[in-house]
Amino acid sequence: MTTWFVSRHPGANVWAQEQGLHIDRWVSHLDTSQILPGDTVIGTLPVQLAAAVCSQGARFLNVSLDLPAHWRGREISADELRQCTARLECFDVRVSPV
Repeated sequence: MTTWFVSRHPGANVWAQEQGLHIDRWVSHLDTSQILPGDTVIGTLPVQLAAAVCSQGARFLNVSLDLPAHWRGREISADELRQCTARLECFDVRVSPV
C-alpha cells in the first residue's frame, strides 16, 4: 500500500512534512492508473480524479482549508495553511447517474 501526496504547491508540501505524515510518493500530478486498492491519496484533487481514486479501492484524504477569498489564486505558505486551519478530511467520492 502506497501513500501519495499530490500537490504542485511548495507550501502544501512543507505543511505535509511538518504533520509527520508517512508519504511514499510525492507527485505534482496524479496518474490515477498507478493507484492500487488500499493506497491512500492525499491532496486537493478535482472531483473526477477523487472519484477515480475511490473507485479503484483507494482512500482519498482532502487537504481542506478555510481559505479567505482574497487569498485565492496565489501561493500559500505552510504558515498560512495553518492559519487557514489546514486539515485532512476523508471523502468517499462516487460518480452517480445524472
